[in-house]
Amino acid sequence: MVSRVRYTESHEWIRWEEGENIGTVGITDHAQDLLGDLVFVELPKIGAVLAQGQEAGVVESVKAASDVYAPVSGKVIKQNEVLDQSPGVVNQSAEQEGWLYQIEITHPDELEKLLDQKNYLAAVG
Repeated sequence: MVSRVRYTESHEWIRWEEGENIGTVGITDHAQDLLGDLVFVELPKIGAVLAQGQEAGVVESVKAASDVYAPVSGKVIKQNEVLDQSPGVVNQSAEQEGWLYQIEITHPDELEKLLDQKNYLAAVG
């Protein structure tokens, strides 16, 4: 299996295995760096059905609160429960251990509309 990752212009990432319909979603390292130390993470409820671009949660830092948007349409199937007690995990490992939730992807074609790493990094400068 080959892992693939895509990014949104609003600083979310989604990682999935080629041929699978389960994606893991989080915010980018760039986003957590801009926000500073996270103090609270509100995750979407398990079972929630999200449309691409729909608000899926909130991350709050000592500086600001920021909405998190669904990179693709689907049904939330898992939350990163570690973040309830330790939201700072996102600061330490935004694109690995600090993932936010997993989604069952209902429109896989939406993945191809997202940015690859090279284009995301070019967009954020």
